[in-house]
Amino acid sequence: MHDAPPAAEPLTGGAREPLSAGLKQRHMTMLGLGGVIGAGLFVGSGAGIAVAGPGIIVSYLIAGALAMLVMRMIGEMSAAMPASGAFSVHAERALGRWAGFSVGWLYWFLLVIVLAVEATGAAQIANGWLPSVPTWAWVLLFMVVFTAANLATVKHFGEFEFWFATLKVVAIVLFLGLGLLAILGVLPDTDAPGLANLTGQGGFLPKGWGGVVSGVLAVVFAFGGLEVVTIAAAESSDPVRAVGRAVRSAVWRILFFYVGSMAVVVTLLPWTSMEPGKSPYVAVLDHLGVPGAGQIMKIVVFVALLSALNANVYASSRMVFSLAERGEAPRALLKVSGAGVPRVAVLASVVFGFASVILNLEWPDSVFRYLLNAVGSVLLFVWGLIAVSQLRLRRRIERESGGQPVLRMWGFPYLTWAALVAMGAVLVLMLADAGTRPQLLWSGAATGLVLAVAGLRALRSR
Repeated sequence: MHDAPPAAEPLTGGAREPLSAGLKQRHMTMLGLGGVIGAGLFVGSGAGIAVAGPGIIVSYLIAGALAMLVMRMIGEMSAAMPASGAFSVHAERALGRWAGFSVGWLYWFLLVIVLAVEATGAAQIANGWLPSVPTWAWVLLFMVVFTAANLATVKHFGEFEFWFATLKVVAIVLFLGLGLLAILGVLPDTDAPGLANLTGQGGFLPKGWGGVVSGVLAVVFAFGGLEVVTIAAAESSDPVRAVGRAVRSAVWRILFFYVGSMAVVVTLLPWTSMEPGKSPYVAVLDHLGVPGAGQIMKIVVFVALLSALNANVYASSRMVFSLAERGEAPRALLKVSGAGVPRVAVLASVVFGFASVILNLEWPDSVFRYLLNAVGSVLLFVWGLIAVSQLRLRRRIERESGGQPVLRMWGFPYLTWAALVAMGAVLVLMLADAGTRPQLLWSGAATGLVLAVAGLRALRSR
């Protein structure tokens, strides 16, 4: 192993990887839009409103701005250097093999454990519709279906995600449209609420700026998933243009969807009526008299969970394939089918996924809870290394491309540093908060373990 990348090793160009180029621009665009729209928004946002009140709008602005900056950083590096390992490859080029190893394996573990939550959540909803089919059978069905889809061709993954993301985007657009009409008082039997819910019940910041901070801690991890589009870029016909267009089209719209949705919710309903674990979207639709609101949102959440499950199977297989390419995982994972699919990498990822699903079903409050805590804050560590990598690579990208990058990070290097400071602040706040401290400590221990393994590998290679 080496501690830093060879100076002569080019960042841009190079041969394509032996993977299919089956993803089209429409797949990439919808991946960028739908990748971060999930159950965390549709259901988890209720917990944020409960702790921040109407100030959740500010919480989402802060968390969304951080996510946008990270997405722009990954986009800049991926446009210059598309690879199936995306930010793991970037970290290796910027900081050395220890960084690529650590980021890649941490992200892989995060995905294969979280997919158990998604499979179980979707199964519980399906079990509510058809109680005669047990939850474990639904989990098995979903895992088999999406394993098969990912073993076939990358186009199957792209088509699944295109339609999943389309449904989620349409649902949010309709929700925003209905909400705006209700706020203006033009819907039948609905009076314009004015500012009563924004300024009543303690004001716009009923719990002060401390509530806003708590809201950030509650919602920041809902933005996880934006990374998938840069991993997928390596399997598009024109990686540079695909990732550039996907990032540009997604970054502002995602923030609009999140912040706009929260603005509608807290304008139409008193924040004190929100309950953690219950969807504020259902509450708004019930308030507007939309028939079957609960079932409508169950369908949307169901699709969001299956979408995340599909994306995590894909992203985890590509990440571990990239690790194998760089000698950081068993070489057996490099086997690629005639259709350009890393089937062994897919199977390796879902085998661990099946195991984590069993742990979630059998021991949700013991073994699986510890595993989930161990990866709960890993996303922030990954984002931090992404920012450091972008700081290190930007000048080299400019030199080797003979000018400005195809996709540029805004306000470099100041906004990159600002993002790093914000991530550090979130980690400090999590450490100070009794509710989030265990998750941070477990995740810190898991990260330390992976870093220790990377260090030992470096010593052995010397």
